[in-house]
Amino acid sequence: MAANDAVLVRSLELRLLRCSLPSDYPLKPSSLDQSSPSVPPVFPHLHHLINDVLVLIESGQFLQALASSPASRALFSNLKFEPSDSAHRFYSETLPQCVSSFLDINGTTDSVELGYKGLLVMAVGVAALFAFTQCNITGPLDNLPLMPLVEYSVLKDEAGGGDWKEWEAWALKELMSIGSDLCAKFCNLQYLVFARTLLMRTKDVLFEGNSSSIDGVRSISWWLARALFLHQKLLDERSSFLFDLLQVNTHESLSFLGTLEKIKDYWCAIEDYSTILSMLHLEVGILDLYYGRVDTSKQHFESAAEISNYNFFVSGALGFRTLHQVEPKAQLRLVAGANDGDTSAPVSHKSSITDNYPLQQPSEVYEASDILMIPRFVEDEGQSEGVELGAQNNAIAASQLNAVHQAVILAQCLSIEKTARNDELQKWEMAPYIEAIDSQDASPFILRCFCNILRIRWELSRTKTKQRALLMMDKLVEAVYNNSPGVAQRLYYCFGVNMPSIPALRREYGDLLVSCGLVGEAMKIYEDLELWDNLIYCYQLVDKKAAAVELIKKRLSEKPYDSRLWCSLGDVTNDDASYEKGLEVSGNRSVRALRSLARSAYNRGEYEKSKLLWESAMALNSMHPDGWFALGAAALKSRDVDKALDAFTRAVQLDPENGEAWNNIACLHMIKKRSKEAFIAFKEALKQKRDSWQMWENYSHVAADIGNFTQAMEAVQKVLDMTKKKRIDSELLERIMLEIEGRVSVGLSQSHVSNDNINHANSSNFESNVADANGAKSLEVDSASRRETEHLIELLGKILRQIVQSGGSADTWGLYARWHRLKGDLTMCSEALLKQVRSYQGSDLWKDRDRFVKFAHASLELCRVYQELALRGSSRRELFAAEMHLKSTIKQAVNFSNIEEYRDLVDCLEDVQAALRSSSLPGA
Repeated sequence: MAANDAVLVRSLELRLLRCSLPSDYPLKPSSLDQSSPSVPPVFPHLHHLINDVLVLIESGQFLQALASSPASRALFSNLKFEPSDSAHRFYSETLPQCVSSFLDINGTTDSVELGYKGLLVMAVGVAALFAFTQCNITGPLDNLPLMPLVEYSVLKDEAGGGDWKEWEAWALKELMSIGSDLCAKFCNLQYLVFARTLLMRTKDVLFEGNSSSIDGVRSISWWLARALFLHQKLLDERSSFLFDLLQVNTHESLSFLGTLEKIKDYWCAIEDYSTILSMLHLEVGILDLYYGRVDTSKQHFESAAEISNYNFFVSGALGFRTLHQVEPKAQLRLVAGANDGDTSAPVSHKSSITDNYPLQQPSEVYEASDILMIPRFVEDEGQSEGVELGAQNNAIAASQLNAVHQAVILAQCLSIEKTARNDELQKWEMAPYIEAIDSQDASPFILRCFCNILRIRWELSRTKTKQRALLMMDKLVEAVYNNSPGVAQRLYYCFGVNMPSIPALRREYGDLLVSCGLVGEAMKIYEDLELWDNLIYCYQLVDKKAAAVELIKKRLSEKPYDSRLWCSLGDVTNDDASYEKGLEVSGNRSVRALRSLARSAYNRGEYEKSKLLWESAMALNSMHPDGWFALGAAALKSRDVDKALDAFTRAVQLDPENGEAWNNIACLHMIKKRSKEAFIAFKEALKQKRDSWQMWENYSHVAADIGNFTQAMEAVQKVLDMTKKKRIDSELLERIMLEIEGRVSVGLSQSHVSNDNINHANSSNFESNVADANGAKSLEVDSASRRETEHLIELLGKILRQIVQSGGSADTWGLYARWHRLKGDLTMCSEALLKQVRSYQGSDLWKDRDRFVKFAHASLELCRVYQELALRGSSRRELFAAEMHLKSTIKQAVNFSNIEEYRDLVDCLEDVQAALRSSSLPGA
């Protein structure tokens, strides 16, 4: 491509991008009019067509650009429009073929012409996208014709074509075919389908022909990502299909325009290139945050702030938050500082972007509460704090931010709303960001609207500001419908914030009305938006469930092919036939119907059927964590362990805070004897659910299985605290005791070996020198092992002490005795063993063989400790006690004289008596 034509087509592409990202710099005189460039282009006709359509788009005349501009006529000149054409055929065959024919990539060898043609198709597609955005996102609402191509729709009407409402119904069905229902009633859905078709077909044709890098279409992936995200915002839940497409297109956008160098090289004439790159990162970050990719969204937000040469942080200052506050209190505020060398954008904001939205709230909004919307801060002039802030750090209220910086601040606020715990503290963390934007004298319309939405959500959480939030929401909805500011101005930065759609905003308004008790007003909104579930809920609030059923049946008579109505009817009547009908009319694409049938089958105990239905539902839309959890539960009930494990794993991938799913994963790994995997899963589960003693008990077992006895005992301690010492796992404590005894035994044996080596250390100086390094490492390992063993002994003793103080069982007293032996306290060991022996005693002892065996073992251990005490001491009192106990036991245990434990007791008595005879020590 000639250098002049490269510059021309790139400048046209930049103008199209500027329709949503206006420049903060005034246009140079030479660039104000590109209809007659100084050097004529190679293809002047295509250049003039694109310039004409851009002029219409820049002035907000999207329908004219789309349907009646010379560019549109040239693009659709070969469009074959038959009266019998259906919407499906038109959008899947006719329109894509028309785009392919116009581009004619096989017949066009000149990349200059291909670049112009690709940009022309892209511009027409963007016009359709903007028209849809105006009707459903930014406003003001306009009665656009249902069919984007007005002239062709007239021809079809004259030829006796079908009703355009059927085409709109097809567009509705097409947008829901990816596995999700629309969240409300939207208008002019064909415009979104039209824009998506043009952009996708253009990209496919160019990329298939290895023409993706030609001038004029570098930003097509960015525009397509915007169209796909708009589609996602229409749905009531995240779509895996759209997520995959968005990942591809955002990756391509970043690869083409993802660095300052690439943007400089491509659009070398512009001065505020950082604005474009910052907004690209902001938009990608918002997409990632919407799909729960918190870490990557944070990286993109940080990149946007860094590229825009701006940084901000939350600080504190004394101030007043209410009208009648006397003493200043500590308040949070946002402090900002521009980085050195910031030449990318001026501080002041241009009036062309903000002529505009009423920046000050109406007086009745302020009077609705005595709490200030922006706190008044005490001026600290002359104090050290003010000096420390320096020239670079200032309260944002004292400076005017440009639009990109405001968008970055709102993105960070949105990140807090989506990632922080949903409580009162979260709202106060968001407050400095909201107040920073409210303090600005000028903001683009869409940024101000989004800031007001965040403020409304915050003030709803406070009783004293709830009335003001209701009033603000009413004014906000009213502002969307007003004609000022103009259509073009409303589009500025509309993709740089996660602005809800107009129906979603009205739905939020309806929810607010319900929370304030204004159910009747909310019902009008819900019915207008066709939010049947919300409407049914309102009817139930006023005890008119029958009226809800009648309303749905009435609407079904008008729209018998609306699967959402059939599902709502099924919810009210609990009738599977309604769900099956909804599935039928949707062409087996209604995820909601499949989920409802799956739940119904599960409740009836038909677990295999429920599993199959859940699999069908998740195949349509896999980004539904509750669906994966339900599939796992159904698979578990139907004995399909592998399927259950896979489903629960998918659930935690989408929702890492699902403690129940983590617990189920851990339990399934326990079943499969995978202790390491179970241990990891239990750790994640306990982060979310720390109040389940059953979970802590299972965690203690898998921790012991992998040899992490410290964690095992901490878990045992948790179980004791939660159950008030009523839940005692003696078997686990026995395992831990055996482990500690084994370590102590090994340590003693190694100590003996070490002493022997010391005695022979001087036999060979050469050998001792060679072993010095290894010996030092061995000593470090041994020292760490000893410290760990001592720590385990202390933890176990603490646990056992708590148990025996609350009563304790025979097994617990036995463990406590062994612990005292480890500590070397034989006196306390004998006392614990004596209590263990007494715990076994009772009327059933001499009839229950198993109990007697345990009693005999405890008695033998007690007598051995008595013997050891006698050897250490100067008294035969312990030996007499042992003799008396053994004689009494043997006398009463004649029924068990034929078992080995009885003979052991007899042998022990003989040993004690022999010790008494041989001892010359006096009695007590």
